[in-house]
Amino acid sequence: MGGFPTSCTVFNKVLNPLAMQPLLTAFDDLLGLFIPNRCAGCARGLMRHERRICGHCIGDLPRTRFHDDPLNPVQQLFRGKLQLHAASAFLKFNSAGKVQRMLHQLKYKGDRAVGLELGERMAQDVMQSTRFGDVQMALAVPLHPSKLLQRGYNQAQVLVDGMRSVWSIEDPDTGLLRVLHTSTQTRKSRVDRWMNVRSAFAMEGAEALRGKHILLVDDVVTTGATIEACALALQSIPDVRVSVLTCACA
Repeated sequence: MGGFPTSCTVFNKVLNPLAMQPLLTAFDDLLGLFIPNRCAGCARGLMRHERRICGHCIGDLPRTRFHDDPLNPVQQLFRGKLQLHAASAFLKFNSAGKVQRMLHQLKYKGDRAVGLELGERMAQDVMQSTRFGDVQMALAVPLHPSKLLQRGYNQAQVLVDGMRSVWSIEDPDTGLLRVLHTSTQTRKSRVDRWMNVRSAFAMEGAEALRGKHILLVDDVVTTGATIEACALALQSIPDVRVSVLTCACA
């Protein structure tokens, strides 16, 4: 029987997500004209299918290709200081480049989304490597609790969370603790950096990590002093293997 649609029918159509989708898409596109989502690397407007890094920047990321080279520059930083199973970095860091801009957004602008995407891409880049393929756990270089409270999150942990979204590696309930609040490492020499962090880390629940291949993750490696102090704490655990991966190397 014909006639006007009931108010219930109209109500259901308006609230139906499928019926609403074209309207929501149009609204999103219109909003994007005035407040566009910007790429964290180059600040271009993002397409709808892009997240925080545009396709142009993804294709142009300065990957190191270090992972299967035991003589790569990151591994050489720790030669004679640590017994690492492997060490590498995903990207090359340039102080005026897109990698610096993305990591700045992550570390200082609260942009966890770019950290999650970078973490995913780090994992996809390294998980097929012969040297990193049997990693069982990933641990972020920790922040001191006061720094964590100030920033609200640990940028290295955001990278690890992104890695775990595409890589089946364990999330241990225990691990590294930062027990000393140290001054910033910026502008310090290699020796001063080491003196600044040499006793800053301790282990909690080490038994759960016994016999594991642990991946230590940080955002950037420069002199390697902080990572060295963390790795030494980890290597106090019996039968542990430690590898290092950073998002970038300076």
